[in-house]
Amino acid sequence: MKFFFANASGSAIRWSTLLIGSLCLAFAAHPKIAGDFERRDPQATVDVIVQFRQAPGEAQHQKIRARGGKLIEAFDSIKAGHYTVPAAALDRLADDPEVVFISPNRPVRAMLNFANPTLGANVALSEGLNGSGVGIAIIDSGVLATHPDLFGRVVYQQSFVGGDASDQLGHGTHVAGIAAGNAASSAGLLYKATFRGIAPGANLISLRVLNQNGVGTDSAVIAALAQAVALKTKYNIRVINLSLGRPVYESYTVDPLCQAVEAAWKAGIVVVAAAGNDGRDNSAGTEGYGTITAPGNDPYVITVGAMKTMGTATRTDDQIASYSSKGPTAIDHVVKPDLVAPGNRIVSLLNQFSQLSKTYPANQVSYSSYTLFPLPINSPLYFTLSGTSMAAPMVSGAAALLLQQHPTLTPDQVKARLMKTATKNFPVSSVATDPTTGQSYTDYYDIFTVGAGYLNITAALANTDLATEPALSPTAVYNATTNQVSLVDGTSVVWGTSVVWGTSVVWGTSVLSGSSVVWGTSVVWGTDTIAGFSVVWGTSVVWGTATPSAASIGTPESVAVAIYGEN
Repeated sequence: MKFFFANASGSAIRWSTLLIGSLCLAFAAHPKIAGDFERRDPQATVDVIVQFRQAPGEAQHQKIRARGGKLIEAFDSIKAGHYTVPAAALDRLADDPEVVFISPNRPVRAMLNFANPTLGANVALSEGLNGSGVGIAIIDSGVLATHPDLFGRVVYQQSFVGGDASDQLGHGTHVAGIAAGNAASSAGLLYKATFRGIAPGANLISLRVLNQNGVGTDSAVIAALAQAVALKTKYNIRVINLSLGRPVYESYTVDPLCQAVEAAWKAGIVVVAAAGNDGRDNSAGTEGYGTITAPGNDPYVITVGAMKTMGTATRTDDQIASYSSKGPTAIDHVVKPDLVAPGNRIVSLLNQFSQLSKTYPANQVSYSSYTLFPLPINSPLYFTLSGTSMAAPMVSGAAALLLQQHPTLTPDQVKARLMKTATKNFPVSSVATDPTTGQSYTDYYDIFTVGAGYLNITAALANTDLATEPALSPTAVYNATTNQVSLVDGTSVVWGTSVVWGTSVVWGTSVLSGSSVVWGTSVVWGTDTIAGFSVVWGTSVVWGTATPSAASIGTPESVAVAIYGEN
């Protein structure tokens, strides 16, 4: 049976990615073995992450050795281990009652001049808030510690992909500059444009998990997350930025990458993740819905979509980037993204000798564009990139400002405050054009596109509300009888039926175009959503199924549109 829902123009769209991976799971040989092992060669040796009921010790490692396996690394933070195991031994290993789930060690990929004033970071700086004393862990391709705009503030570096911690890709340096660049190379009387990050006084902890091609693995990211937790006290690491991702293959409750970000969150660190750059993906007939990447699908983390500043310092003309991935999440239907922030054509720091710089020299920012007089500098210092990878560190920097202002805030309180104060004034829809192909894309500003709204640092710093419960992102549930979708939360969650998302408290009555719906428990999409019309979902929404294509963890910038940006 095929299921359809109506979009705003009334056309029928097949809904089929929201349970991505369920077909794989259905045909897997064992319920505790990930679906993408379905076609494994029994003669092969596979790279796996095994989660246990308790942190694995020598007894568990020996059981795997007895089946021909080998321990690579233990991850006590998520009660798991990284092993190589004969594929033929997986079923017997999964039969062990101490084993919770077995996943492949999947590959991952790496997914400012106007952005800073648009968000209000310049106001924070004028009030003495610059992130000083707060550590931001950049889990990425490394960071160029000698860049003048970061010099002296990269306090720790480590590689989890072999070799040194240098940024051979250039992605991590750009991300670090958005979060914490201090504009040392563009501030002063000689400059007509200043490229300053959101928290220019913050310290940076660079944990390299992506190689020169922007590719890494789950195990590298998990190890880096554990190291950030271990270094938390020494460097006051309060924020982790993950501008990387991969497709969702199973529920976040058993995905080892998601479990690792939850462990960091529960250790007191705000985790910010890019939403992904698949918002244009209509391969399953969903117009980009259901394309949030892992670990941004986890309800704990702050997942960030990308906006376009439109080249101005005011937010009133800003639009969503059409490539920004949309929710709800595959399999679990978590409402994502949580926020949106500038991510299109962002100017930040350049590592001149990196792979991105060599591949896209046209993205280097010329001196003449931001200097008043010729300068005796031999190498360019700034670079333009686009994508949700650029939007995530905007929020990471904002979190650092909040934590400098109020060091006792918990990750849940930071998330709730940022979401509550996010600007919720959007147009009904907008049209974006790919500058290369000329193709146009229409986006609607519903909760699965813009989340709780547009990051507003000034409002967040002025807010004094303290969430007293977890700030997990809610889940969307479809009612086949009423053809309606509602948001569901546990009774101990900040935005349950009486708070936050409804019309009563915390978030006030002006939530995304009115007090009637969207975040309440009644209808999320249908004829009464967002300004009172049928946005995207219509009245016959049903969840379908599809099998994900193989992909790596890494930068959302793996697609050309994210490198170049859009009009």
